[in-house]
Amino acid sequence: MSDRKPYSSDVSDEQWVLVEPVITAWKAAHPSVSGHQGRYAMREIVNAILYQNRSGYQWEDLLPHDLPPAGAVKYYFYKWRDDGTDQTIHDLMRWQLREKKRRLADPSLIVMDTQSIRASVGVPAATTGKDAAKRVPGRKRCLAVDVLGLVVEAVVLPASAHDNATGISLLDGVAAQMDTVKKALADQGFKKAVVDHGKNYGIDVEIVERNPADKGFVPQAKRWIVEQTNGILMFYRRLVRGYEHRPATSRSRVFWAMTSVMARRLTGATLSSWRAA
Repeated sequence: MSDRKPYSSDVSDEQWVLVEPVITAWKAAHPSVSGHQGRYAMREIVNAILYQNRSGYQWEDLLPHDLPPAGAVKYYFYKWRDDGTDQTIHDLMRWQLREKKRRLADPSLIVMDTQSIRASVGVPAATTGKDAAKRVPGRKRCLAVDVLGLVVEAVVLPASAHDNATGISLLDGVAAQMDTVKKALADQGFKKAVVDHGKNYGIDVEIVERNPADKGFVPQAKRWIVEQTNGILMFYRRLVRGYEHRPATSRSRVFWAMTSVMARRLTGATLSSWRAA
């Protein structure tokens, strides 16, 4: 561990034990041509990614100087995004947390939902749009979570994308990872096309209709858990707005945020809310 003063977003010794095997295996599979092991400790690279995810800082010149420089952190962040290492770490955490809760590693039921996020200045127009219903210009973050609120799949599309497209993309992603899911719950924004697509994978998609007598926000049984996950992601400032030029980067941010959440749940640690500041 570095001798610098720790940040609240850093992984603890117990949390690093959960992440380190994947990083060590990755390093072994990607040796330097020159045999160089790298100037910076992998734990500090992970700490820098988590710090930026939590704080929302830009890359250049705004990462604290006692963390590895932005160039080194970006190198690993993008490498792990592109080869799926970020999701591998995330999924291992999810399996462990589910087993800790005495559940099978993979779920049989998922809950799907979307959240429209405003795009920042400079984000390519080709990857954004306007959610006409919510009047939000930007991107649509789409989640499939289990009954514990843990992310099973994440998809990022222009905010103009219809919920049918997001639901189909989520089902494709879930089915590519596992064959255990038999039922999916979704709100009324998802239509028959999603229900029919679920049948291709043996997934019964149920559209949960709102009670017409309800006024204001009324949590729906089981479906409320995905709303809780959306709320948790808002504690990670890099996810509050669509800052990333590539949707794949936004997706990776979701995995790193949930990795931080699950590492703390597995080790009994807590993280204070920036909203209390």
